Amino acid sequence: MPETARTLRSLIRAKLGDHKFVTVSNREPYVHVRQDGKVSWSRPASGLTVALDPLMQVCRGLWVAHGSGAADWEVSDASGRVQVPPDRPAYTLKRIRLTEEQERLYYDGFANSALWPLCHVAYQRPAFLQEHWDGYRQVNELFADRIAEELGNRPAFVFVQDYHFALLPKMLRERNPKALIAHFWHIPWPNAEVFRICPWKQEILEGMLGSNILGFHIRNHCLNFIETVDRELEARPDRELTAIVYQGRTTRIRAFPISIDFDNISEQAASWKMRKASAALRSAYHVKPDQWLGLGVDRLDYTKGIPERLHALDLFFERHPQYHGRLVFVQVGVPTRVHLEEYRMLSEHVDRKVEEINSKYGTENWKPVVYLRAQFELPVLIALYRQARFLIVSSLHDGMNLVAKEYVASQTEGGGVLILSRFTGAARELSDALLINPYSPDEIAEKIREALEMDSDEVCRRMTKMRERVRENNIYKWAGSILKKLSRLT
Repeated sequence: MPETARTLRSLIRAKLGDHKFVTVSNREPYVHVRQDGKVSWSRPASGLTVALDPLMQVCRGLWVAHGSGAADWEVSDASGRVQVPPDRPAYTLKRIRLTEEQERLYYDGFANSALWPLCHVAYQRPAFLQEHWDGYRQVNELFADRIAEELGNRPAFVFVQDYHFALLPKMLRERNPKALIAHFWHIPWPNAEVFRICPWKQEILEGMLGSNILGFHIRNHCLNFIETVDRELEARPDRELTAIVYQGRTTRIRAFPISIDFDNISEQAASWKMRKASAALRSAYHVKPDQWLGLGVDRLDYTKGIPERLHALDLFFERHPQYHGRLVFVQVGVPTRVHLEEYRMLSEHVDRKVEEINSKYGTENWKPVVYLRAQFELPVLIALYRQARFLIVSSLHDGMNLVAKEYVASQTEGGGVLILSRFTGAARELSDALLINPYSPDEIAEKIREALEMDSDEVCRRMTKMRERVRENNIYKWAGSILKKLSRLT
């Protein structure tokens, strides 16, 4: 039987004891803004926060994050606390206020101009600047201080998220030795040869080894990390037990492939309301009943392989003119990190390529590519997923990619085809997808043709197997696995 919110709640009651449960992330799960003179709220475009929110609603703990909304502080108390979800409060969100300079140095700077390209190995050169590193360290210290204020000297389970907080586990341990710390690294970990170019590699590794448990999506990333530590620190790695002993402390390195709330998405997708919404979306984007709808859903990030995908669509329409007028490809592109030059250049490149394809092949009655440069709430995405004959995930390198799993959960009638990059964590689980090398537009173009021409029984067989896998390995199983391993250390 798959794990559920109920079974996770029972596990938490049994395992937490007197430990407070704290999650830490850069991005907050709910953002408050002011529109038309009123305060409203939304969910940010983040697979991490979408995945963790149902977990926190079950745990009823404390989520600490950067408060980025323009109206966040109007609804928070003096310590930055607010009850969320706003429409049915279940846990406490504690917001940390950062200055624009801190955001620039820590987030745009070291996190996303150094660590992000370094770990993704997507041929974007990392920028290592001392001021970025200083800002990153300062923000990690700030979070450590604020969390320590909340915990005092009480025992706690602290669940640190991602590459924004590589230094935080060690800092937390220095402030509260009673805390049990799990750190989950949501992006890939590169091989040791790549990581050794980082000027502050020792401090980063020591910070991460402050955790009791350090998690990655797949075993290969675990082994890369162990190899990196073995080269850079006077540590004792245990590859058989996947653990590292450093300065008298043991950190267990484990693979925990993250997932989604499958039942929730599947139930939404199967509802009468969603069927109606799906039909309305086809009409809104001028997709006729006799036309296929293809889909891409991504943040506008250079690791997602969007230019390669559009190149493949260009090749597909060039080689298969019989599909002119029969396929409409909808690309959802969520703007992100707009302050960084490489992201602005990517956005401009995508704009030009979409315009080129539509000009080259489009007619008065048919636009090959519909480009939606916006952020959509999950129900809108589910409506799109339901309508899509195929979804392309062409990430050049990805820790997991939850969009692929959301698409699978939304295919309640088993009618969709997933075209999935081999270089995603999701490819290890979803082997019944049409797997692609995202660097090969020719291969992607061929898989688009295969997805459209695949026999309906084969489509259903593949999707049924993937749905079974995602249902079984859902977000509650992921969280429960980490919590069980932490609780054994008490």
